[in-house]
Amino acid sequence: MATSDELTKIRVSKLEALRKRGIDPYPAIVRREHTIKEVRKMDGRSVSVCGRIMGLRGHGKIMFADLVDESGKIQVVFKADEIAEEIFGLLQFFDLGDFMATQGKVGKTQAGEVSLFVTGFQLLSKSLRPLPDQWSGLKDIEERYRQRYVDLVMNEDVRKIFLKRSQVISFLHKFFDEYGFIEVETPILQPVYGGASAKPFVTHHNTLDIDLYLRISDELYLKRLIVGGFEKVYEIGHDFRNEGVDRAHNPEFTMLEFYWAYADYEKLMEFTEGMFAALIKEVQGALMVEYQGVTYNFTPPWPRISYRDAVLKHSGVDIDKADSEEKLKKVIKEKGITLKDKKAVGFGAVLDALYKQTTRPHLSGPLFLTDRPTAFVSLAKRLPEDPRKTASFQLLVAGEELINAYNELNDPIDQAERWKESEKLGKKGKTDHEAFDADYIRALEYGMPPTAGWGLGIDRLVAILTNQHTLKDVILFPILRPEK
Repeated sequence: MATSDELTKIRVSKLEALRKRGIDPYPAIVRREHTIKEVRKMDGRSVSVCGRIMGLRGHGKIMFADLVDESGKIQVVFKADEIAEEIFGLLQFFDLGDFMATQGKVGKTQAGEVSLFVTGFQLLSKSLRPLPDQWSGLKDIEERYRQRYVDLVMNEDVRKIFLKRSQVISFLHKFFDEYGFIEVETPILQPVYGGASAKPFVTHHNTLDIDLYLRISDELYLKRLIVGGFEKVYEIGHDFRNEGVDRAHNPEFTMLEFYWAYADYEKLMEFTEGMFAALIKEVQGALMVEYQGVTYNFTPPWPRISYRDAVLKHSGVDIDKADSEEKLKKVIKEKGITLKDKKAVGFGAVLDALYKQTTRPHLSGPLFLTDRPTAFVSLAKRLPEDPRKTASFQLLVAGEELINAYNELNDPIDQAERWKESEKLGKKGKTDHEAFDADYIRALEYGMPPTAGWGLGIDRLVAILTNQHTLKDVILFPILRPEK
């Protein structure tokens, strides 16, 4: 059996043979009048259609090919008595994967299959690498991610995932636009990273001779716009966090963030239920979504449970009593719990490690986890009745956080103090602490109205709606190690 390199050499020799006959294997001008989907409904009519050859068979005076474009597939039939002899003879230089244009009349074969009976054809692009075997395909998972272009050619189910992703994003744009939000664009390169606790990517601007950071969140710039007088803003864009890669994390990911003046987190929970119900009904057809063998019912209203009650139920730790790092570590030890995250520094980080290990896996959802501790929501407004907690919620589905939302902290003095505390934790060794943003504090000092906002992980949402276990399967080009 010929190797891939040997097959490539054969294809290169065919390309050279075509050029010797005066045929450009990569012409600039293409005649395309119909899609394959349209052609399949045009029985008896003359058409012109283009696509990739995904099947090639026959011999002698008749040849068959399967032609595929984005809209579908059709069988094309080449008969020697219907095509000039010198043109028909060019078929010997065609291979699977080549792009071609065909002209002819639509009809049916004796077997009743809708087909295009060709009167003329042209090569549009010569494929020099053989496609994977149709049956075995790309079996190596990393090769599928690395060569996504081949994965999309060979696997219709993969194409459907990304078409659904596009449908989700289109719906979100339309929904927010119709709800009165304006779409904005904020900087990706930022002098101070902020809006979350994460380790940033660092780059350098040569002309200004300054270090800049790829944004880890859109939040602080979007809220500057609320200060500036806009009342409903949103952005769908990429964020970057210099963190590990696993099934639920990719260093580059897509977020939708919005901020809504004069709203609160209670209003946002109702808004979220309505938006998700409309979205899922449109893209799935029903509010029942199957993900990894479990069916989730997105019919509103969804259950609500406080962070304190959830942690108490699943770990036995009462954070109202264990409300400092020392107390929390002592109770964790008394309960016989060994945290997997040995590097957690500070009350918030230790509590987050406890929650993720003992509690979150049991929160199937969809549900709202409310009133998270102030210690690790440094941009959220405190609850008036208990300043140790924030007016906040997360939307959880299948034990994964899809949305993080809260009443935005608009007290510049409180905000500055929280960031100072975060920087102290950084000095103690916490690598993903938040940085102090003096310009944002200055913006708050001009006054920001009561505001609520939220961030949605698009990749995680699409993974659930398409029943994919890992984010790599819903990101067209995920981060991978360099190819050996």
